[in-house]
Amino acid sequence: MRLKDKIAVITGAASGIGEAVARRYLDEGAKLVIVDVKDEQELSQRFADASDRVLALRADVTRREDIERIVASAVERFGGIDILFNNAALFDMRPILDESWDVYDRLFAVNVKGMFFLMQAVAARMVKQGRGGKIINMSSQAGRRGEALVAHYCATKAAVINYTQSAALAKERINVNGIAPGVVDTPMWEQVDALFARYENRPLGEKKRIVGEEVPLGRMGVPADLTGAALFLASADSDYITAQTLNVDGGNWMS
Repeated sequence: MRLKDKIAVITGAASGIGEAVARRYLDEGAKLVIVDVKDEQELSQRFADASDRVLALRADVTRREDIERIVASAVERFGGIDILFNNAALFDMRPILDESWDVYDRLFAVNVKGMFFLMQAVAARMVKQGRGGKIINMSSQAGRRGEALVAHYCATKAAVINYTQSAALAKERINVNGIAPGVVDTPMWEQVDALFARYENRPLGEKKRIVGEEVPLGRMGVPADLTGAALFLASADSDYITAQTLNVDGGNWMS
């Protein structure tokens, strides 16, 4: 098992990519602190089959005290942190002339501020432990370019890529890397599809069908498609890789 007895913190773990990665890490022997804004009991029930290796926390990464609690709880329950899968994020879209201060503040608070300060807090703990670590920040193909209807979201995900490059802590043996998914069929895509239907005057489901067909590999991704990269970047196999953001998008974006 490639993560035997490693301690991983995973945010946005209640569904989609976060849940799939949590399952893969468990299969590889890790102990998990799973974090989401959803109820702790609901989180715990999702992972009841591995309750001895899972701590579920309801937390908001935009709150300093919650970030401190995440780190402290991981240390108290399991003794430290070896891996951070920094996945919590929000999505919204609208024409540039309709963008609002509230939407900007909400997206940047979770996607950028929460991502950065949790990374900082976990990295500080890793430095104190003195055994290195792996930090994986979830970006998106949207962070590789701007899009007319998705200005704020694209900007937040571009910020994730840049912070990942800036935060690489090579001297402390902390590898900081990112993953940029393409279009992935998660519960969030129902919201995305509905917004495209509204702003592009499309029937529900049409945008989802189109973007799937446009992927060079011929389909939308599913959460399981991301778990291999997430495992690789969390394992010793990636010890000589840092400050990179890996595209896992079926060939949508080439860089």
